[in-house]
Amino acid sequence: MALNIKPLSDRVLIEPAAAETKTASGIFIPDTAKEKPQKGTVVAVGNGSKDHDMTVKVGDTVLYGKYAGTELKLEGTDYLIMREDDILAII
Repeated sequence: MALNIKPLSDRVLIEPAAAETKTASGIFIPDTAKEKPQKGTVVAVGNGSKDHDMTVKVGDTVLYGKYAGTELKLEGTDYLIMREDDILAII
């Protein structure tokens, strides 16, 4: 899939993982009670800045803070755009 978006500076575009729809014991979780995912896949990466080289690359699975990033919808898919500093770990 080719997205027509290029993050600037040290920003990263992430496609969040799907929220859990069922608990381990088999109980279905309604939409109003679902937790916001904190894991996703990097879709696009900026060039970095003069003081900051980018660590993550396209295709990395990352963990980020619960309230990190700005939500946006492109071509019918939900994404998050955030600074690389908001990413906690690469899985």
